[in-house]
Amino acid sequence: MSQYLNYISTELREAAQVLEQFISEPENLLKIEKAALIMHKSLEAGSKIISCGNGGSMCDAMHFAEELSGRFRDDREPMAAISISDPSHISCVANDYGYRHVFERYIRAIGNPGDTLLAISTSGNSENVILAIEAAREKGMQVIGLTGKDGGQMASLCDVEIRSPKSIYADRAQEVHIKVIHCLIGVLESLRK
Repeated sequence: MSQYLNYISTELREAAQVLEQFISEPENLLKIEKAALIMHKSLEAGSKIISCGNGGSMCDAMHFAEELSGRFRDDREPMAAISISDPSHISCVANDYGYRHVFERYIRAIGNPGDTLLAISTSGNSENVILAIEAAREKGMQVIGLTGKDGGQMASLCDVEIRSPKSIYADRAQEVHIKVIHCLIGVLESLRK
């Protein structure tokens, strides 16, 4: 028997417990539905969804956007979604203005009234994500936030904040975030058939 089986089992059980804690609060499910309906309204109006985050959250933002513009489970028309993840944009803005502005500048460039921003930060305190939210607000965009811990500064800045239960490590929040993202995509796909 492998020496790592106990570690693997403990990790999976802890992830399941955090997810179960999240599911056990009915308000979380209502927030996911509300967020999906806001996104649907944007798409129905011919607007778009822009997503952003750092590190693993950027990967989640990219995954969200590609599932909408590509496909998730069903064949359907593509949906207007894009993640702020272009390396040339990020390196240009980081070099010229500082990394704190990489998402904000993108929102200022292509964000429009009626668009929705999906802002992802496991701490809720990522400065560049907060600046993107502020820029989105100035543009007349709706903001959906995926956070963790106590929600951080993002908690009061979002139209809908969906918070992962507090845990020691960011990966637990990311595990809840990807399930929320899949639920959002699933609802949007069913509404766009």
